[in-house]
Amino acid sequence: MTAYGQYCPIAQALELLGDRWTLLIIRDMLTGTQHFNDFLHGLPGISRALLAKRLRHLERVGIIEKHTKDSGRKTTEYHLTQSGQELDAIINSLLLWGIKWSFGDPRADQLDPLLLMWWIHDRVNMDELPSQQVVVQFDFSGASRDTYWLVMSAAEVMLCLTDPGYETNVLVSADLATFFKLWLGQIEYEEALQERTITVDGMPRLVQSFPNWFAWSLAAPAVRAARQAAS
Repeated sequence: MTAYGQYCPIAQALELLGDRWTLLIIRDMLTGTQHFNDFLHGLPGISRALLAKRLRHLERVGIIEKHTKDSGRKTTEYHLTQSGQELDAIINSLLLWGIKWSFGDPRADQLDPLLLMWWIHDRVNMDELPSQQVVVQFDFSGASRDTYWLVMSAAEVMLCLTDPGYETNVLVSADLATFFKLWLGQIEYEEALQERTITVDGMPRLVQSFPNWFAWSLAAPAVRAARQAAS
């Protein structure tokens, strides 16, 4: 924690929140992340040791609480306290500021397909899925590792890095940068289909319902609104 030595509420708030990764941890907690390994999946680049250090700091200053559950095996969950929940307005303000001043086309070093798939798997509209299990294969061009699978049912969603052994029901072929932009609301689904930067193949009824299976990024509505206001 950096001490600024200033009797100023902004400086004192930054002493609690200004370390690298801290606000991204808060961002993910505000969208439902509670478990240590889930933080690691959503924050590629942070080490286990640094994540543990950041979580201990946030717990020590009263922004999060740690709860241990024992339902057959012990699990640890992290929850925001009231002070942590009130950071929602700050995160949302950063979102809007970032869209306006720093959010352009993605750079190559920002295109992590595994992170994108983690986000996708975490934002499935379970109520919109078909009654039977559905397997979606994602083939990304422009990625070092280019194929991923989602095995989805009303009970669970599994992200697979190797062929799960089930028949693929829907095949999505996409330029990785384009799918990131679609996920974040920078382009529309129909626009990407028309430009053939994304293709979706499978049974017609599944292809038609495919975009409804996902809630897309929580940032997408604000990105779309800014794009429409600028057009």
